[in-house]
Amino acid sequence: MIIINAFLAALGQIGDPRFRKVLGLGVGLTLALLVAVYALFLWLIQTLVGPEVTLPVLGEVTWVGGLLSVSSLIFMLVLSVFLMVPVASAITSMFLDEVAQAVEDRHYPHLPAVAKVPFGEALKDTVNFLGVLIAANLAAFVLYAMFAPFALFIFWGLNGFLLGREYFTLAAMRRVGRAEARRLRSKHLMTIWAAGALMAIPLSVPLVNLLIPILGAATFTHIFHAVNGIR
Repeated sequence: MIIINAFLAALGQIGDPRFRKVLGLGVGLTLALLVAVYALFLWLIQTLVGPEVTLPVLGEVTWVGGLLSVSSLIFMLVLSVFLMVPVASAITSMFLDEVAQAVEDRHYPHLPAVAKVPFGEALKDTVNFLGVLIAANLAAFVLYAMFAPFALFIFWGLNGFLLGREYFTLAAMRRVGRAEARRLRSKHLMTIWAAGALMAIPLSVPLVNLLIPILGAATFTHIFHAVNGIR
């Protein structure tokens, strides 16, 4: 019941202006990053291959660079399907302190104010989270190939664990510090993993998946307060 109640409370606040602000920042920065990566990838292709290539028998061929450019675009589009959500989740995590504060302002107004997480610390956590998410999801392609019938369940389980671990820590350490957040995370591991899996299931639904970082942060703020005995 803790998970369901927390999720429903988070869903009921989805229209909060601060939620929309964080969503816009996360998606905008993610798209900008993907475009920048694609531009760099395209520049490398043009630099290494050039606009013209000389092939045996055929002689000079001028369309190879263009063909590779089109192929690179298709490659980046396919890759973005798998990386959009991990990247968006990581980037959005820089701003999730604002989501947690919005939840507490509405549902726990009696709590004392907390200091905002310094930008440098938030950025460091974001980079670490991004690295773990991308590495884990790329490595999981091996498992998807080996256990194809269970690929979706592996995806949900892996990302559920990672999302639950990150978002609970973000919510908890605002109030009790990083060390105590880790202790609580270990103590309530199965609840956190199950809640993370609930967040991970919509990751396979386009557009809906972009809301997951916001809903996740809000949901785990409620879960932290529930397991910590705060009403």
